[in-house]
Amino acid sequence: LLPPSMTAEEEAMDDLPSIAEIAVADGRFTTLVAALTAADLVGTLSDEGSFTVFAPTDDAFDALPEGTVATLLEDPAGALTDILLYHVVDGAVPAETVVTLESATTLNGADVTITVTEEGDVFLNDTIHVIITDIQASNGIIHVIDGVLLP
Repeated sequence: LLPPSMTAEEEAMDDLPSIAEIAVADGRFTTLVAALTAADLVGTLSDEGSFTVFAPTDDAFDALPEGTVATLLEDPAGALTDILLYHVVDGAVPAETVVTLESATTLNGADVTITVTEEGDVFLNDTIHVIITDIQASNGIIHVIDGVLLP
């Protein structure tokens, strides 16, 4: 029996790993995990709460100009934190809701624009393609993207 304050859906969500645990275990997000660790944000994405993370793959980070990631890692409290928070939206926003939005305000305070093509593809800021949606975590949702969002 569930305690009266917990629904079956909440119980199922509690059994899921956190956003941070999924990113670590997946293997496609080693650069993102390193950046989150450097910026001391892993705890935030492990905590309770509800977040939507647009997670760039390692290939997305590799596409940045050479030296960009290393430069950002040297100043984790500055531009790196701003960039990482630009990938996170407060609240769990499933793909079916994302496609109805024109923009979303990120945790760094800036908006990311959302465009849906006639084919149903979703792009952030016109160029970053959402390639995998709705990876459920205990504290939110991950949508995988093919580029790094820059505020």
